[in-house]
Amino acid sequence: MLSIVVGLILLMVLAYFGWSIIWVAPLAAGVVAIMSGLDVFNTYTGTYMDGLVGFVQKWFPIFLLGAVFGKLMEETGAARSVAKKVTQLIGKKRAILGVLIASALLTYGGVSLFVVVFAIYPIALQLFREANITRKLLVPTFALGAFTFTMTSMPGTPQIQNLIPMDYFHTSPTSGYIIGIVTTLIMAVGGYFWLAYRAKKFSARGDVYTEPKKELMDVKQEERTPNWVLSLIPLVVVVIFLNIVKLEAIYALLLGILSIMILNYKDYKKFIFSINEGGKGSVMAILNTSAAVGFGAVIAVVPAFDHITTWLLNVSSNPLVAEALSVQIMSVITGSASGGMGIALTTLGETFYNAALTTGISPDALHRIAAVASGASIFPNNGALLTLIAVTGLTHKETYKDVFVVAFLIPTIALIVGVLMGMLGLV
Repeated sequence: MLSIVVGLILLMVLAYFGWSIIWVAPLAAGVVAIMSGLDVFNTYTGTYMDGLVGFVQKWFPIFLLGAVFGKLMEETGAARSVAKKVTQLIGKKRAILGVLIASALLTYGGVSLFVVVFAIYPIALQLFREANITRKLLVPTFALGAFTFTMTSMPGTPQIQNLIPMDYFHTSPTSGYIIGIVTTLIMAVGGYFWLAYRAKKFSARGDVYTEPKKELMDVKQEERTPNWVLSLIPLVVVVIFLNIVKLEAIYALLLGILSIMILNYKDYKKFIFSINEGGKGSVMAILNTSAAVGFGAVIAVVPAFDHITTWLLNVSSNPLVAEALSVQIMSVITGSASGGMGIALTTLGETFYNAALTTGISPDALHRIAAVASGASIFPNNGALLTLIAVTGLTHKETYKDVFVVAFLIPTIALIVGVLMGMLGLV
């Protein structure tokens, strides 16, 4: 048991200090193996790599197509066009709401979290400047719009966190839609009211907008953007073909990619660059996640892991509680929603599924709770948060209090409500 605890602490601490999970995960797995009396070489080349490769084999097409789709939306200006229109409709007086809705719309349409940040940041900066809102709220606004409800709880979202549970519970992207709608409302409404309240507090004490010390990225908001209605079509295509036509996510994303290219044929010179860059980005994204999954595979073969499984299953007679705890805890530790979910479901997914069948719990509830739990995990070591802080030039000290509320505390409240709904059969 000590080996697992030490391995998890090592993983979290090194990730927090900026070490790549690609190095940290096998290092922590090696420590677990040594302390557990396992053969380190065989554990790494066998158990660890089996876990890593298995995840890549299963999910790489989704990561690849999702990254290419997002990059094409970014480079053609389509993502920026949609974001600009949304913020124009909302108005500068509601800058936080505008950035929130624009981020949520793009994420729900299948654009990756990281692309959303880069596409909207220049627009968000301009809106916050005009509304005279402190830049400290930029990070929590992005976190709420892109890292919470549209990633995990909104039924039908094509984000990977909503697709992974399908393979373990034989479900669909819209599974647990009642839980999904309620948890979405809790996160979206609760998070927005908190940010609006904080904006007033900052303003009252004279903490208002200040210009960044340096330009941290290429600001593209003045470039020509395509028609916003045409730019919206690829997002709608992905959602409709995934959830209404019931195509596999691979085909829905392919159709989304084709629609971007057809609608933006005049920008054909950008296609090769976008596809290449999307491909490169997808490799790093899936390696980060699968490295964490490999670590989970090593933990699962340690004899003491049986005690953890027993403890989780004995926390409550309801498997939803054990699932929520295991997915949330592993996502916090790894700093990755998909990585933590991958560890938890790879090691315990079948156990949860069988327990649900024997207790009468719907697999749809398992699906939605796993997704929501994975997102209720934004601690300072979270990879997406670290990227967001780097882009905005802000710090944890300036922003994490509000990130904690909108991306951890409120989602955790939503998770608890979702678990209770699942117990009552409101799926």
